[in-house]
Parts: sequence; C-alpha cells; structure tokens
Amino acid sequence: MARSYRWFAVRALVPMAVSLTLTSLPLLADSSSELSEALDVPPMSLETDVSLPPPAFYRAEALAQDEPTPHVQLPPLFEGPSFIELFLPQEATTADDAEGAEIPSVASTPAEPIVPPPLTPLEITLDWYLNPQHAALLVAREKGMFVRRGLDVTLVSPADPNVPAKLLAAGRTDLAVGRQPQLHLLVNKGLPLIRVATLIGTPMAGLLLRAPLVGDNGELSLEGVHLGYTDLDGRDILLSRLLAHVLTLEKGLDLVDARDVHYSARDTIREGVVDGAMINHRFLLPRQLLDEGVASHFLGVEEHGIPSHDGLILMANRDKLNGNKREAIRALVAAIEEATLWIFNHPERAWELLSASEPALDDPATREAWSQVFPRLSPQPAAVDHGRYHRFEQYLLEAGVFETTSPLERLAIDLGAITP
Repeated sequence: MARSYRWFAVRALVPMAVSLTLTSLPLLADSSSELSEALDVPPMSLETDVSLPPPAFYRAEALAQDEPTPHVQLPPLFEGPSFIELFLPQEATTADDAEGAEIPSVASTPAEPIVPPPLTPLEITLDWYLNPQHAALLVAREKGMFVRRGLDVTLVSPADPNVPAKLLAAGRTDLAVGRQPQLHLLVNKGLPLIRVATLIGTPMAGLLLRAPLVGDNGELSLEGVHLGYTDLDGRDILLSRLLAHVLTLEKGLDLVDARDVHYSARDTIREGVVDGAMINHRFLLPRQLLDEGVASHFLGVEEHGIPSHDGLILMANRDKLNGNKREAIRALVAAIEEATLWIFNHPERAWELLSASEPALDDPATREAWSQVFPRLSPQPAAVDHGRYHRFEQYLLEAGVFETTSPLERLAIDLGAITP
C-alpha cells in the first residue's frame, strides 16, 4: 500500500536528529568540567549501549507503517470528466444504469426530399382532333421535352373548328392551333391574335371533290354544286379565291351552295350531302374516303391562285404575351423544335410513339398519311418568313377581301430572336 508523504519525511529527519544528539554530548561534558571536577572515565572493557528514543511523531509513524494509510481526496474544481478521462475508453453501460438513464425526447429524421419547382401550365386548343399534323406537339409531350423545360402542357380537341380562336381571344386558353389565312382574317377583324410558331410550313388545305364532278377532259363542272367548309377562313379566303380562279369569276362563290359542315366533311361527302368540301387535311381524308369506296379529286390551293403560306401555326393572345407567359411559350417553342428534329432523325420510331400514345391513330389511312406529313414539319418553328406574311396580306388586299392591311408586328413574332 502507498505510504504517506509524512513517513518519507520522518525517515529523512531521524538520522539528522540522532547525529545532532551524539555530537552535542562532548560539548556538554566540556562545559560542565568548568563547574565540577572531571569524572573518571569508565573502563574500556565496559560496554555501554546508549539508546535514544526517537521523537514521538516518529514512533507514531513507525507503529502505523503496517496499517492502511487514509487518503484525503480534494474536491474537483469542476464537474464532469477530467482532461485525461476524455481520452480513456468508456466503460460499458450496464442494464441497471440504463434503467435510470434518460431517453432522448427528440429523434432525428431523414432530410426532406428536394421538391422540384412547380410546372407552368399551358393549355393548347387544337384545330381538329389529334392527327399526324400535330406530331411535334405529341412527341414533345410523350418524350418529356415539355416537362424538362418546366411546362405542363395540355392538348385539347375542340367541339367546333371555329371555337379555338374565339377562346384564345377571350383569354380562356393559352394557345390555339390554326392556319396563316385564318390569322390574317381574324387580325383584320380586330382579334388580338399573333403567330408564335409554325408547325407545318406548307399549305395543307384544298378542295376535295367527288370524282364525278371532274369530266374526262379534266374540266370541272362546279356551277350549282353544294360545297362545304369547316371554318370561316376556308369560306371567305380559300374557297372564295379558289373558285374565282377556277371559274374565272370574281364572285365564283355566288355560283355554288356553300354550307358549314364542321367536323363532318368526310361523312357529308360520302353520303352525298355535299359534292365537295374545303378541307385542311389533304393527306388524310382522300385515303379515308377511298377505303369507304368513294373516289375523290383534290385541288391544292397553292396551285389555284392562292400564295404559299404556313399550313399550321400556333397562335397566342397578343395582349397576354408578356412576363412569365412569354418565357413559358418561348420554352414551349424550343421543345417543339427539339421534337421536330427527333422526328426527322427517327420517323419510324416517331410513328410507333404516336400510335402507342394515341391508339386511335393506328389505322392504314393515318399510317399512309404519316409518311407524307412529317417531311412538311417546320424545322425552325420559331422563325418568321416576313416576306411570306407580307405577300399574303397584300394578296388579300388586292383581291378585295380586306380594305386595309395589318402591320407585320401584329401578325407574327419570333420569340427566339435576340432583341436589341
């Protein structure tokens, strides 16, 4: 057992005390000889044993050597483990200690997942039911090109071909699919519409006639026939100007019975209700009628006096084309361009994607139309052919359809252009 520090001190002091006592004896003898006679020296043969008792404190310490020495523990200066104890291994907690331990009241939970920013909704009202002419919109939707640009795009088929432009002018839809002749007519009437993208850059409209109207010599007999149309620009611009060119009469429309057939152009031609109709889907309806046993003859508008124009465009409300809406539409047009390029590179895969996403498209007539439609898609949907829009506006003015022209900035805009 460890000895007290006092024991070590006694061991050092005792020899010193004994040495001092022995050396002081001759001095005492010398000093006493002056007062009394000197004593006789005892014989050398006498053995004398001088023993001095150790001091009292030494005796107490000597007797207590074999007893346990009590330890005095000073109170710590601060509560908690010392600096050394921080580096020592901790003892395992026993079950008894764990019973009295406090259970933490706060449990750690995993971090919340990163929520992507909300998508900007955009509604596009189509000009007709879904068909190959809308391929760029469908591919961009199915391949996630809209979503990657932060857009949630909804495609809506209207109940009436004349409804999309009216809904757009009233602000009840974000975008509408139409045609360049339709845009010129509606802007001239004061509607705040503007072209923001071109889906198909060639004319797609034309007059579809039953075969008996065409004689053996190829001449048309149109006087007194019943002709249908599906929209106002089909009647006031396309059918009117085509008949004026074919019949060589400025008022050629007055020689026929024109009626609105809405979405029923195929049915009314097949059933003989009308002898022909101005249509906007030249590669689809002729094959559908032929599959039903009805032969037809098609007259393309660009071959009968009407200037070339964009066959399918995307229109926006000019008064609402600002701020976040403008940026969202710019992103949408970029997605359409990406989808169009992918279609050009993979036309067969594009058709498989369209038919899988819209099973109603998977029929022989639509499949045949696909090979004729996709090469006409506009590879640069944002770009504007200013000369084309100006020439068409001048044509309508000279033909007497319009009394005044509209400036180009009210008709079309290139959202991808860099503005100074």
